[in-house]
Order: sequence, then structure tokens, then C-alpha cells
Amino acid sequence: MIVSCNGANFVAQQIGYHMGTWSDGDGASNAYYSPAETFASRFEAFLLSVRKMGFDRVDIWTGELNWKWATDEQLATAASLLAKHGLTVTSYAGGFGATEEEVTRACKTIKALGCNMLGGSTELLTRDPAALVRVLERKQVLFAFENHPDEKNPNDVMKVIGDFPEDIVGTVVDTGWFGTHGYDASKAINELAGRLFLVHLKDVLAPGGHETCQYGRGCVPIERCVSVLRDLGYEGAVSVEHEPHNYDPSEEIVASRKMLEGWLK
Repeated sequence: MIVSCNGANFVAQQIGYHMGTWSDGDGASNAYYSPAETFASRFEAFLLSVRKMGFDRVDIWTGELNWKWATDEQLATAASLLAKHGLTVTSYAGGFGATEEEVTRACKTIKALGCNMLGGSTELLTRDPAALVRVLERKQVLFAFENHPDEKNPNDVMKVIGDFPEDIVGTVVDTGWFGTHGYDASKAINELAGRLFLVHLKDVLAPGGHETCQYGRGCVPIERCVSVLRDLGYEGAVSVEHEPHNYDPSEEIVASRKMLEGWLK
């Protein structure tokens, strides 16, 4: 299995870890990274922080490099900096729009970084499935749909992706959201094994809420999730995800990475 760092872990960073809603952090992150004159230095600082935490793989989040504003020059700069610091991109995380043109732009963005995996959501999944398949086939990109508040169990996930070609559209299991809904994430992984493209390995303190935490401190059976993945022979990416609203998660992310790597030995 591949261990990576999810860029969305730092959603609250640009507002000093005093975040009210996700959209607050998302907006602040886009505003911070998008200016052309500062993009290189700020994106490089982000990559250096990922490296400092001991990762050589990263999931790029749309808050750090958004298909909505990324220029060809910024994409070339990002690719160069990733190579400079020995980081490989495992997926593109976020929302990818509502039209064929917008998803095409998202595909262009991630392909420019040497990756072919979108992990998140797009309104095309339900609005125009044929258009989504068309884009993915044309751009040679895979799409992993991520369970979020509306998907309380694997059946809900399959209602969204079940009719798509299984070699093009699958799922990225967010273990934290299954924990929020009180559903055993290890069971969800097993039930979605045939469509599993990615894993966002996240713990949350208790069902009913979505306060993320270091592995082993919450309600998600993280170690059992890893055991199920091993039993399935899963060889894809496992993204370490932890997005507190009110403090820097770096130390806890490092601790979670070490726990995960220990379970994988």
C-alpha cells in the first residue's frame, strides 16, 4: 500500500486555526495560494511541510491548487516543485464542478502533476453520467467518488456509482464519515472492495460529529480497516487525513503515519 498525506489536512491553516465552517477554510486557502506572484513560494512551503512530516506522497487538495484558477505556468511550477522535493501525487482531492468543461479542467490539472486520479465529487455523477464518462475516457483519468454527509453506508455509495463502468468510476472510502454515521468503516471497505480506488484514512472522536483526531483516539476502527485492506490485497493509496478546525495537526499526523506504517509491516 502507498501512504500519502492529504493536503486538505491544512484547511484551517490560512485562518490561524480558528475556522468556523469548511467553506471558510476553503476560501481562505484558495485566496492564499492563487496569486501568481506568490504561488511558487507558498506552494513550495506546503510541499516542504509534507516532506518534514515524513511523506513522499501527497494528495493535492483544490484549496492549494484549484482547477478554477490554475494557469499553465502555475501547473508547470507545481510539477517542477514536486519533482524538486521528491514528492509523488497520488490523487486530486476536492470538488470538480458541475459541467463537462469544469471536470475537463480538473483532469487537465491533475494530469499536469503526473497523476490520473480524481478523488471527490462532481455534479456530473447524477446530472449527466454520460458526459462524465466521456471526459474520463478522453482524458484517461479515473474518478473515485468520496462518501460524505449524504452517504451513510455503502449502499448509498453504490446508488451513486453503481451504473458507471467499474474500471473508470469507483470510490474513495472516507473512514471518518462512516464513523460519523455510526457505520463500521472496516465493514464498508470490505463491502466496497470491488470498487475501491482510494482510501482516506480518518478517525473522528464520536458518532454524530465530525471532529477528526489522531488514530486510535476516536470511534473508527482504524487498525481493523488497515487489516481488511491487507486481507483484500489492496495496493492503492491510503491517505492520512486529519483536519481539525482549531489547531495545527502536524504532530498528530506524524504520529498517525507512524502507526499506519507499523500496521503495514
